[in-house]
Amino acid sequence: MAMEMRMMMAMVVLMFLLQMVASSDLRPGFYSETCPKAELIVRDVMKRALGVEPRSVASVMRFQFHDCFVNGCDASMLLDDTPTMVGEKLALSNINSLRSFEVVDQVKEALENACPGVVSCADIIIMASRDAVALTGGPDWEVRLGRLDSLSASQEDSNEIMPSPRANASALIDLFQKYNLTVKDLVALSGSHSIGQGRCFSIMFRLYNQSGTGRPDPAIEAGYREELDRLCPLDVDQNVTGNLDFTPLVFDNQYFKDLVAGRGFLNSDQTLFTFPQTREFVRFFSTNQDQFFKAFVEGMLKMGDLQSGRPGEVRTNCRVVNARPAHLLFESQHNLLSNNKSIYDM
Repeated sequence: MAMEMRMMMAMVVLMFLLQMVASSDLRPGFYSETCPKAELIVRDVMKRALGVEPRSVASVMRFQFHDCFVNGCDASMLLDDTPTMVGEKLALSNINSLRSFEVVDQVKEALENACPGVVSCADIIIMASRDAVALTGGPDWEVRLGRLDSLSASQEDSNEIMPSPRANASALIDLFQKYNLTVKDLVALSGSHSIGQGRCFSIMFRLYNQSGTGRPDPAIEAGYREELDRLCPLDVDQNVTGNLDFTPLVFDNQYFKDLVAGRGFLNSDQTLFTFPQTREFVRFFSTNQDQFFKAFVEGMLKMGDLQSGRPGEVRTNCRVVNARPAHLLFESQHNLLSNNKSIYDM
């Protein structure tokens, strides 16, 4: 009798987990029946966020990069740490850098009020990233939706994957190729730095000790270096921020014009013009904004398709996984996921 009960419980657990497996296909209009106003709700909240603090939408737009590269687009980066899990918010590329998580909270609250338990946090990131670009003068596009949210996060994975502001073009090319993203995708997606700001922390080595020489990066245009020296002196609070390009509130191709002029804020930006394999794309986008917009949209769609294939869910709070029904917890969550990993990874 005990064995029959245990087998029955195991079947219930398996059925429960099958409901959490990631959608097989992403598609436009995924919520057209279950939450027809979902995209309008997201854009409305993003408009209000832009009015309150313009920098916030640029911050949210970058969530797609930091989420999708680390085990697929599954909103793992939104999870807060727990006693048993160290998440991605304090990873090297995220700590003191990623911000405006409250904007996603506001979007989620609005969606839960309209369509409880329907729209995933992973899809919110994709929609909000698109809206951040469109609302600041950039292209608008139809997003593919249907993602589920991860059941865990990994600071270690984020540390191993996400590039440093010190990264050179060669390292960035290698990283993007792992995700079947081309050199053109890399340069176009780097154009996300058309809006927003970066911290002094990210450029101190460029100003005072490039490549361990004790000197500034020679690629920085002299007048721009003086500006950066004033913004980020040696004794500066390294969380002070500077504009990533000359028009930080407008999504345009000014970013590429700045790189051609030696006025890239980050090393990982300027290296795109000093490196032969990426230089011509920078030149091309600096003179053709329409082609930059087209390539950027293509890159965002390709990046948004990255999925791990792991089990998932639709979180009701983007910061925490959903509570599990007590009758399903006869095993630890770790064991449940370990057992199912073999099923879905075959």
